[in-house]
Amino acid sequence: MTMKISDLIDFANTRWPMSTRAAWDNPGLAIGSPSSSLTKVLLSVDVTPQVVDEAVAIGAQLVFSHHPLLLRGIDSVTSETFKGNLITQAIANGVAVFSAHTNADFVNDGVSEILAKTLGVEPTATLTPDGEGVVGNVAPQRLVDFARSVAKLLPSVAQGVLVQGDPEREISRVGLVAGAGDSYLNAAREAAVDLYITSDLRHHPASDFRDQSAVSAGPALLNIAHFSAEWPWLEQAARELGLAFPEVEFVVSELNTDPWDFAVMQ
Repeated sequence: MTMKISDLIDFANTRWPMSTRAAWDNPGLAIGSPSSSLTKVLLSVDVTPQVVDEAVAIGAQLVFSHHPLLLRGIDSVTSETFKGNLITQAIANGVAVFSAHTNADFVNDGVSEILAKTLGVEPTATLTPDGEGVVGNVAPQRLVDFARSVAKLLPSVAQGVLVQGDPEREISRVGLVAGAGDSYLNAAREAAVDLYITSDLRHHPASDFRDQSAVSAGPALLNIAHFSAEWPWLEQAARELGLAFPEVEFVVSELNTDPWDFAVMQ
């Protein structure tokens, strides 16, 4: 029997329940018909024109992304807008778009847990009492050595890996949240981890965290690129989808959709 988009939606709603998404989030089917047939799916972190081009080139009928295409409202679908062009391109080429976002972040083998395992952090607990984030252990090692290993294990991006803390500090207990996680800085401090890893850390929260850590022996920080943090989960999602639907080919895009092209060191 030919698989349809509705079959994938049903699986996704069981594996990554929509009921667990954040109130501001908008995952799910953004473009396409649930009754359309599927033989090939392209997985990516973001939906960009280049990703849609790749889907068309390989004959995929669906882009399965982590970040929703329509996370924020749009006023029109015209050729003068980026999203208007992208949506038109996708529809004209028969490419549907589906996403699993915050509903995939904190489930078993979700985005944060897969990031932990990719970095060699063995999960032992969650960062918060309500099950968000990951806390786990690594072999005791210097902060600088662990940061170097993280840089090698994740997709290469312009920003590299940003580190806050004494490079000689020994770390063994690590907390992390994949994606933008500066709202969990207090949780990381309360979890008594040696190191907290996340993305998109802003100047003032990171500065305050550093100064508080100096007076209370708090955690060091690793600021990794948002794209790099979430890309490893695509392989896990592709494996699970492939087991559920062996008649469909699931391909993980190798396109780097990080927004920065290069960095100039001072």
